[in-house]
Amino acid sequence: MPLLKRRPFLLLDPPKDLNPYEKVFQVRFTKEIFRDYHKYLNRVNLYRERVWTCKVSGKSNLTYEEALVSEHHAAEKAQKLPRELIEPVLHMIQYSTLSLTDLVNKIYGTLQEEFFERLELNGRKDGSVSACKILKVIIGSGNTKTYEVGWIGQDNAVTSTSVVQADDLLIRKKARAGRSMLKIFIRESTSQNSPWIIHANLAKKYGITTEPPKDLLNGQGLPKLRGLENGTTTDGRKKLKKGEPIDDLLLKPTADDPNLSKKHPLSTDFRVPVDYVGDLLMVWDFCMSYGRILCLSPFSLSDMENAICHKESNLALLVEIHAALFNLLIKDRGGYFTFLQNKRRKSKVTLVTWAEYLCDFMEMVSKEEFSSSLSTVRRGHYGLLHTAVKLKILRELVDEAITTSAVRRNIDEKIDHQQAIAASKRELARNIKEGEKLTMEGVAEKETSQTDAAQNVNGSVNGQVVEKEGKEKKNKYANNKMGEARMHLGRHLGTELDKQSIQTDSLGKDRLYNRYWFFRHDGRLFVESADSKEWGYYSTKEELDALIGSLNVKGIRERALKRQLDKFYNTISNALEKRTKDVTQKMLLEEVTLRRSSRVQAQPKDNPSMSFLKYVNKWKEN
Repeated sequence: MPLLKRRPFLLLDPPKDLNPYEKVFQVRFTKEIFRDYHKYLNRVNLYRERVWTCKVSGKSNLTYEEALVSEHHAAEKAQKLPRELIEPVLHMIQYSTLSLTDLVNKIYGTLQEEFFERLELNGRKDGSVSACKILKVIIGSGNTKTYEVGWIGQDNAVTSTSVVQADDLLIRKKARAGRSMLKIFIRESTSQNSPWIIHANLAKKYGITTEPPKDLLNGQGLPKLRGLENGTTTDGRKKLKKGEPIDDLLLKPTADDPNLSKKHPLSTDFRVPVDYVGDLLMVWDFCMSYGRILCLSPFSLSDMENAICHKESNLALLVEIHAALFNLLIKDRGGYFTFLQNKRRKSKVTLVTWAEYLCDFMEMVSKEEFSSSLSTVRRGHYGLLHTAVKLKILRELVDEAITTSAVRRNIDEKIDHQQAIAASKRELARNIKEGEKLTMEGVAEKETSQTDAAQNVNGSVNGQVVEKEGKEKKNKYANNKMGEARMHLGRHLGTELDKQSIQTDSLGKDRLYNRYWFFRHDGRLFVESADSKEWGYYSTKEELDALIGSLNVKGIRERALKRQLDKFYNTISNALEKRTKDVTQKMLLEEVTLRRSSRVQAQPKDNPSMSFLKYVNKWKEN
């Protein structure tokens, strides 16, 4: 983690009493959660200051994100652990309860004394020293070890094999791992400590067990377990109550566990680089959520993805997106406005001059990754930029747009509206409860009156009985109508609450910390890997059902995820089915277009897959 003024900086824990359905603000790169927008904004501004230091390399005067990138690059350099040592080191890390320093020392000492399979070194052969590779470690009686080695020839191929003693293995060809390299390797390859648990993909790749040792599950030798999901710390020796969820990775397999093989593989047919899908979704979702403020009419995610990957430099869709964001920043009269004033630019971006304003913005943020692209845009060749660079620029623009007064004001209004709707829903719930109570009392009163009427039936007047029955029918009809009205009002309030959504929230995480996202404007269920470098999606109701059926509710993360998927099941499944129908219709239209183009010259815009070329901004200011 980056250091603040060369001192450790602790991230904020999530609010303790956080409601799973509460709308909050989350910092993208730290995942910190805030209820208060101004506190969120202060934290983001702190991360943008050049007061951060890379913990690994010692580089200073960085922003928080730059420090994260620096740590990533430094870790890559320092993590050049010899391939043959990775598996044995991972075995020593998995479920260890040692501190980091003690674990590093233990592994370092073991590597100096032990020989492992696939290790290349030198050994004695026929009175001379030759290069060899350990093919197999043979454990005999009393745990004595001998080694089957393959003798390596000039072309690096094994020419012969033999079994040797440890004393016959002499000088190692490759240097062992140092303590600093091991420390970084442990941090980079694990998802938690106390105990140390390696990433699931590494465990699968190298055949490392994912079943915790019995003594660990019983709490022996384990002083404390970290509550990964909520940041709290709990006693590892504390016995779980019946039905209480635990960390998903500590679950022992049982016969009644869901069948993971039923889960469908993710679709990954993105046109943009897979590690930039998150940026694409973030920019598109912002444009959809704040289109009225931006004066930018809606467009599909597919259209934006196709436009970003297109090589034309003045596509209407991309030009309108950039112009809308630039105009928003100019109206805010902040840093970008001041920068333009110094350049004597006009305060109105047009479809002709938009590239000039783009160059000004790239120059203002002064990021090294943009410097090589600036000249390309100046020459009028924006379309030739790499897709990743285009998305990085848009991401920077959206990060700036989020801080404008117009967006902040809109967020405050939505929060106030959300609170008012929530209060109305609570009042409605109380009224329904009171109504049910009155109805039950009315039923009891009616039964009593019927008994009294039966006892005095001889003295009753027929007209009074008929009048009473008529009143009862009217009351029953009125109660039914009131119940229907309350039900419709409840649905209306729920719909209104969804409309006031400030941002798209993650539905939750699975056992491997993959995050699940549903964007109501698109109709797909997206899945983001734990390291945010890989993305995929589900696009059919069958895939959604299979996913829900594969979740193990005994684990804390998958239980919470299943609860959210169940809650929004109708919304998500309806959107998936609608998208499936739309895609089928689109394919049929493309087929018709293809057949027609074989007879006459069809225009490119006629093809549904090229619909992004026909975009017109209907909300544009005059």
